[in-house]
Amino acid sequence: GCNSVIATQTALKLADYVVTEAGFGADLGAEKFFDIKCRKTGLKPSAAVIVATIRALKMHGGIAKEDLGKENVEALKKGIANLARHVENVKGFGVPPVVAINRFSADTDAELQAVRQACAELHVEAIECNHWAEGSAGTETLAKAVVARAESGKADFRTLYPDDLPLWDKVRTIAQTLYGAQGIIADKKIRDQFAEFQKAGYGHYP
Repeated sequence: GCNSVIATQTALKLADYVVTEAGFGADLGAEKFFDIKCRKTGLKPSAAVIVATIRALKMHGGIAKEDLGKENVEALKKGIANLARHVENVKGFGVPPVVAINRFSADTDAELQAVRQACAELHVEAIECNHWAEGSAGTETLAKAVVARAESGKADFRTLYPDDLPLWDKVRTIAQTLYGAQGIIADKKIRDQFAEFQKAGYGHYP
């Protein structure tokens, strides 16, 4: 989830820049933030930060938990496909992303360079963050990069689907666009429930 609408609107009146944590993942929290909260409030994000760790990317590349502390650039490169999908998902909403790499002591320079190179090929900036060790000073570079991206004027926010798209088609759009599914299937009971919701007038909701 994310913070309340009131909290965001209040923050916008009190600060030059407002950062909100939109749950978990660009396919879950960010999608809900964009397609529900922003849709219903008129909020238009100027930039997005995608947080990644070397450990998580290596796990996505097939490395066991007990081996995540060892350098493994090849596994990391395989796992970066997951990060790439999140980057493309955010771009699909018309919001320019910045990748924040949360660096930990076991991360090697070779691994960090691999992430930077992959992000460069995706045309997105990757910033190393050391706030766990240095406090706020460890994210100063990230903050400046996010402000620059927000002020770039490159954002062209759009929701994933229009309000008037039928509920079933909204689910299909999310599955195909964010998750790469070929389509969606469900038991007749579930399809009938969707039809009932649509008939009852709920079709315009996200």
